[in-house]
Amino acid sequence: MSWSRGGAPDSLADMAQDPLVRVSKYLSKHLRHDPGRLGLTLAPGGWVEVEALLSACARNGMRISRAQLEQVVEGSDKQRFGFDETGTRIRANQGHTVEVDLQLAPVEPPDSLFHGTGEQTVAAIERHGLLKMARHHVHLSLDLQTAIKVGERHGRPAVFVVASGRLHADGATFYRSANGVWLVDHVPAEYLTRLR
Repeated sequence: MSWSRGGAPDSLADMAQDPLVRVSKYLSKHLRHDPGRLGLTLAPGGWVEVEALLSACARNGMRISRAQLEQVVEGSDKQRFGFDETGTRIRANQGHTVEVDLQLAPVEPPDSLFHGTGEQTVAAIERHGLLKMARHHVHLSLDLQTAIKVGERHGRPAVFVVASGRLHADGATFYRSANGVWLVDHVPAEYLTRLR
């Protein structure tokens, strides 16, 4: 089965059959949201020993080979997961809802970043700004196309331009995850401009 350029299967039939899609979704669920369900604890940085992860998955009925794991890590253009430099540990790069210190260093952002969302959330965003909700941070994109793709996952896409340089100058701390997603705690409405 083939993956589209966006890292997703080409059709619903592919998604139902493609084992790499199933593995990616399973890893997202457990490395971002519920490691305890597999009996795992995320170490500082969000890391888990690869062997411990594979054993825990097998005990819970999801057998994943090391080769499959490597294909998922290397095959997604979104780079949701990453190995450490030794290849013995793995983590989700961002998107966690469980408490974890990803050990990211503050980074000065570019003047503008983008946020993609669904049309149904525009009114709330224009009132309250971008809130992290259940996640650790608000997620921002470096380019418009990525923001549009993110928005499309939530229905009709809407995109905001974030005055990230001005927000940073006003005291907000920005981080960049290993896969290039920009992270910040909150974006007040006055730093947002609706693009589409």
